[in-house]
Amino acid sequence: MTETPVFPGPGAIHFATSLSPHRSLSPEGFKWVIRGAIAANLLVGVPMLILGAWPVMGFMGLDVWLLWWLFKRSYLDARRSETLVLTDSELLVDRVAPDGEREEHRLDAYWLRIDATEDRLVVISKGNRLVIGRFLSPEARLALAEQLKAALADMRAPQFKHDWD
Repeated sequence: MTETPVFPGPGAIHFATSLSPHRSLSPEGFKWVIRGAIAANLLVGVPMLILGAWPVMGFMGLDVWLLWWLFKRSYLDARRSETLVLTDSELLVDRVAPDGEREEHRLDAYWLRIDATEDRLVVISKGNRLVIGRFLSPEARLALAEQLKAALADMRAPQFKHDWD
């Protein structure tokens, strides 16, 4: 069961996003991959069994089991997420691990600095460093950094509407 992240009360929200890993293979596609692997292994394994090389079938079953286990592990890892909320006073980073463990970080928005490369995205505030979006592709990580920098610039340069405008 996932809880809703607690958002800070006072101040306007300048940026909010939820990040999660991308998995291109749907559960239905996963079933078809496993079925195809079983069919291919039977196509090779049954003639080997008939010829007397029965241990080959065991290794082919191990092959299918390993493929199934790796995909299940990938789908488990896809349950991780990060929620970023930038307000007038802070950047709130709420992380949820694949096992459901929640972790919250709060960084002062006034001192916030963003260090982005293709390898990682780091937010720094008052000496506190936090790597975010580890599971994102390099392009998505750089795009997130640009969006966050633009939101910080808008927050730091407010525009006021006056009656005389």
